[in-house]
Amino acid sequence: MMRVLGIDYGDSRVGIAVTDPLGIIAEGLETINYLGNDKILLKRLDELIEKYDITKIAIGIPVNMDGTKTQRVEVTEKFIHKLKCKYNKIEIIRIDERLTTVEAHKTMNILGVNKYKKKNIVDTISAQYILESYMKQSY
Repeated sequence: MMRVLGIDYGDSRVGIAVTDPLGIIAEGLETINYLGNDKILLKRLDELIEKYDITKIAIGIPVNMDGTKTQRVEVTEKFIHKLKCKYNKIEIIRIDERLTTVEAHKTMNILGVNKYKKKNIVDTISAQYILESYMKQSY
């Protein structure tokens, strides 16, 4: 079956999620601390794409609430270009990620996550929400 990778792309951290083999469930995997070095990030993505046999990537696009583009959209689009060049057989899908970080913080508050641990998992949860958004659109 096809597996989809979800990405919440940030300046220094990237949240990663993946679907199960049947494409029914989105699971948060990890947060990659790459500190702006795309080589580190792409190396880890290579490993994950191979391990999970990824056929599609759903990446969040950080637009404003009114739908206008933010400066982060340009940075994310440049990264998407790198992904397309490197993984030309993998479909890249852009997903509106408005409020995913807000929802991730709400989820962590409901679960009582320690405030010191939130920084390490907020991007992973956001990636899971991005992937779930893709799954809702495609089914």
